[in-house]
Amino acid sequence: MVSQNVAEIIKNHVVLKVESIDRMYLNGYVPGLQTEGGFVHFVHKHLGFPIASTALISPMSKVFVHAIEVFAKEQQVDLITFDKNQRKDEVTQEYLARTSFTEGVLYIGKAQEKATVFRTIHKRNAETGKSYPWISRGTALPNHYYFYLLDEDFGPLFIKFCSYFPYAVDLHQRS
Repeated sequence: MVSQNVAEIIKNHVVLKVESIDRMYLNGYVPGLQTEGGFVHFVHKHLGFPIASTALISPMSKVFVHAIEVFAKEQQVDLITFDKNQRKDEVTQEYLARTSFTEGVLYIGKAQEKATVFRTIHKRNAETGKSYPWISRGTALPNHYYFYLLDEDFGPLFIKFCSYFPYAVDLHQRS
């Protein structure tokens, strides 16, 4: 296997999409993991499992969430859970009003939000009657983690991570 650096991986596998006028929205994702076939390929070729199942992804998601929680604790950054109708901008304004630094993580927010996910369903062979696993696209309400940041050049911004594989990433910056 030929090793690649981060720039090569991003250049060949990540799509950048820019939206909006008053804010900058950058949505990052790996195109090959956005389809059922791409997911199956990832499980077979990258993870090395003979049968693709979303159950194999759960441990990866748990490790990812645990890493966020450890980061918050070690860096002494508040990790809060947003209420259902709570305005995230208002919470951020409260943090901005009492912060003394000009660059760094203000806080991390967690919110349960709708996302496109893969699920393992079972189909039945019409001839044999045997069932077999099948990867299907669906929706769920996984947690999303918002890293609210202060940057000297860009000002306040946040990076949002979906905790459910394949980990959609969004960067939002107010202009």
